[in-house]
Amino acid sequence: MPMSTAFENRLYPRLNDIAAHFGTPFHIYDETGIRETGERLIRAFSGIPGFREYFAVKALPNPAILAIMADMGFGFDCSSVAELVLGRRVGSSGDDLMFTSNNTTRREFATAIADGGSIVNLDDISLMDKLPAIPDLICFRYNPGERRSGNAIIGTPVEAKYGVSHDQLIRAYRSAKQRGAKRFGMHTMLASNELDHTYIVQTAAMLLEQVERITSALDTRFEFINIGGGLGIPYRPTDPPLDLSAMARAITDTFKAFSRRNGSMPKLYMESGRFMTGPHGALVASAINRKEIYRTHVGLDACMSALMRPGIYNAYHHITVPEKRTEASQVVDVVGSLCENNDKFAIQRPLPPIAEGDLVVIHDTGAHGHAMGFNYNGKLRPKELLLKYDGTVALIRREERLDDYFATLSFTPDALLATPSDKTRQLAN
Repeated sequence: MPMSTAFENRLYPRLNDIAAHFGTPFHIYDETGIRETGERLIRAFSGIPGFREYFAVKALPNPAILAIMADMGFGFDCSSVAELVLGRRVGSSGDDLMFTSNNTTRREFATAIADGGSIVNLDDISLMDKLPAIPDLICFRYNPGERRSGNAIIGTPVEAKYGVSHDQLIRAYRSAKQRGAKRFGMHTMLASNELDHTYIVQTAAMLLEQVERITSALDTRFEFINIGGGLGIPYRPTDPPLDLSAMARAITDTFKAFSRRNGSMPKLYMESGRFMTGPHGALVASAINRKEIYRTHVGLDACMSALMRPGIYNAYHHITVPEKRTEASQVVDVVGSLCENNDKFAIQRPLPPIAEGDLVVIHDTGAHGHAMGFNYNGKLRPKELLLKYDGTVALIRREERLDDYFATLSFTPDALLATPSDKTRQLAN
């Protein structure tokens, strides 16, 4: 279900004081919940030696959160140079970082290999030519095409822009081996927010099958497979949670069967983001307006720039009004102030009667919430807070200010002057 009762019990008795101290809106994250989920993940896969979670930095790119992940022994899945820098700032390097990018420049690859390096996970067979040097460890992202279905969020593999095709896979590893790579891994990412654990099990089995196929063809030993992220969370109260225990048992059995056939088995990596932090975050806003026209609209001091999932995906986020949880509900739209009609956190949602000044809690914003924020209409993204293990509430990112918004308009003037031929063409037109 959305936002655990334990998180509510830690947060709600203090919410008025937190809002009075920091002001709204803000995203707030629960360290206790994050650590408990991480420990569950480690226990679940303890039967596979070398299991490691690579937290998907894109889900919640805040150094305070990454420090918690590093403390639990996790690595980081990075899709950009900025995410690599964040991982390095909390002390990670080398095999602690996996750089999974697409349409990557030579300069970005140079950064990924420099400063302690990272595992380079190549999205295309042609990208080896863009590497400044072939790393000792190389990994390719596998796209199985019509051999697998995707899901509603990520789409089908055939139409996805990601990965090396099935027919290219052996050629890719052969080329990497010929160029000097000595250590190998394989990655895939086929689903997003998947609640059917059997789909994830099938993904692990699929990669192990490809490992056997390539090993047979090239006599190449694989150090790891990375089954990606995509582990789902139940955004709606009626959604069943992902059965992590059943998933882990089935994947562990699949690895042990692989070991019996081959005499050893690779390590298992995954890169969960949403599963690790999604339920352990909330967007807290104040009701600032109540508009009665054809529908009742409750306006908040947060808008889509702080949480865009409902607007772009029509995604459901549960909403509570902590001080009015027992009152009879009214059907309302919960909206922000953006000049877009899809700037709505909830549409025709039964909620307690919300009045100006009430605190409204939007659940499950701990992943792809603040991280997907933007500045359309000049809207500024809110602050981030951390409810720490010891009960302290700490500011871990200040809110954006007008100076931040206008910072890129302060620059040294530069221009490429027109040539005589340019002027002639302009006159001719």
